[in-house]
Amino acid sequence: MMYVSRKEHFNAAHKLYNPKWSKEQNVKVFGPCANDNWHGHNFDLITTVKGWPDDETGFVIDLKQLSTLIRREIIDKVDHKNLNMDVPFMEGKLASCENLIIEFWNILEPLIPTIAADAKLHSLKLYETPRNYVEYFGS
Repeated sequence: MMYVSRKEHFNAAHKLYNPKWSKEQNVKVFGPCANDNWHGHNFDLITTVKGWPDDETGFVIDLKQLSTLIRREIIDKVDHKNLNMDVPFMEGKLASCENLIIEFWNILEPLIPTIAADAKLHSLKLYETPRNYVEYFGS
């Protein structure tokens, strides 16, 4: 099995805040991430696809087409947006990286075979900061 990855970048704001809790509880759990006036990150999303190289192209997946797909389906919808307020697929969800990456998976996973019939989404890795990231391999 071969693994091919593409990295994309976006900027977005969010706030970690559970409306079921008091402001004090939110600050205790989420600290400055519960700031009333939001905060932002420079996110990096790494999409890894697995499969075998095609006999005619030598590609597991055409990375240009994968980039176009990620940009159209994910980046264009989250870049320079407020994840809590501006992103329909995050409506009603806590805007944590963990929840965000699950939504990204749900969007991309069924679309990968439209680019490469035998390829499958292997993992997503979302960097919120250079030192903090979440990695997801599907359910």
